[in-house]
Amino acid sequence: MSHSFSVTLVLLAAFIAANLPFLNERWLAVWPRRAPKALWMRLVELLVLYALVGALGLALEQSAGQIAPQGWEFYAVTGSLFLTLAFPGFVYRYLYRRNR
Repeated sequence: MSHSFSVTLVLLAAFIAANLPFLNERWLAVWPRRAPKALWMRLVELLVLYALVGALGLALEQSAGQIAPQGWEFYAVTGSLFLTLAFPGFVYRYLYRRNR
């Protein structure tokens, strides 16, 4: 697997995972819920999905060679990127006005 394909795969997975909590009412898009999810539940789900995408990136980096050590700066930047990628789903869920 090429390096550019791995990067594209991780970015695409991050975009989908970041918007997933805002686009459905299921927990991790698998387990149904009877009541709608509150914002704090969506944020917890966002953290779980951030960790899963990070694990995917770690696995792809391991398959390409040696894993580079990461400091707090790496997690601050990737967390900010993940929140930025979640913006379209947040806007759709909370800010988009629907005619009811």
